[in-house]
Amino acid sequence: MKKPLRTSLNLLLLLLPLVGCQPRVWQATTAAAATDVPVDHALKDHPQVETTIAPYRERVTAQMSEVIGYSEAELTKGEYQSPLGNFVVDLLLEESRELYGQPIDMAVATNGGFRSPIPEGKVTMGNAFELMPFENELVVLTLDGPTVQELFDFAASTRIAPMANATYTALDGKASNITINGKAFDPARHYTVLTSDYLANGGDHMTMFSKALKTEKVGMLMRDAIVRHIRELTASGKPIKPDTAPRVTFHPQP
Repeated sequence: MKKPLRTSLNLLLLLLPLVGCQPRVWQATTAAAATDVPVDHALKDHPQVETTIAPYRERVTAQMSEVIGYSEAELTKGEYQSPLGNFVVDLLLEESRELYGQPIDMAVATNGGFRSPIPEGKVTMGNAFELMPFENELVVLTLDGPTVQELFDFAASTRIAPMANATYTALDGKASNITINGKAFDPARHYTVLTSDYLANGGDHMTMFSKALKTEKVGMLMRDAIVRHIRELTASGKPIKPDTAPRVTFHPQP
C-alpha cells in the first residue's frame, strides 16, 4: 500500500493527550468491546474535543487554501499519455535531476497515483495534496536493457504508465521503436529511471523493478516536487500549460 499522510498521523498524535486518550498499545478484548462506539451521523460533536481540534482545523484549512499557481486548462489523466501524466512525470524528472546531481535518463509513474486532476484556474496547496495524497519518495533505479524493455512492454500493455523523456510504439501490448533522451533504445546499455519508492517496490504490478541493479533516493517526496515546481513556475510568471505532444504511437488506435 502507499504510505498514509505523515501530517495526519502527527496531528492525531498531538491531539491524543489533549483529549484525555491513553497512549496504550494493547487492550483486553473485553475492555475494547465495552468501549466500542459506532462512528456515524448519529454521533454528536463533543464540545471539548471540538474546542481542541478547531485551531488545528483552521490552520490546516488556511494552509490548504494557499494559491501556489495557475493552470491554463484542467489537466486530467488518461490511457498511455495525458496532460496530467505528462506534466507530473516531466516535472519529477526536472526537479530530481537538480537534487540527484547526475543525468537521469527517464521518469515513469502510474495513473493510480494521480488521485485528482489539476483544475483550470487557481491551483492551491490542497489541490496538490488531492493529486498526490501519499508520502511516496522519489528514487532512481539503474536498470539493464532487457529490464527497460520489460518496463516499456508493461506500459504498452497496461496503458497506465506515463513516461518522461521517452517515446515508443504500442503494438499488440508490446513496445517497439523506443527512444530515450531522443536516441534509439540500446538493449546492451544500462539506463537510470526515476520513479516512486512505491513502484520501485513492485506497486501497481511493476515487478520488473525488483531487477534493479541499483536503487538511490533522490531526497524528495513526489508531492513536494509537484509543489516546488508549481511555485517555481509562478515565481517566473508562468502558468501550468497542458503538454499534448504525442509520446506514444498506437497500433491499433485505442
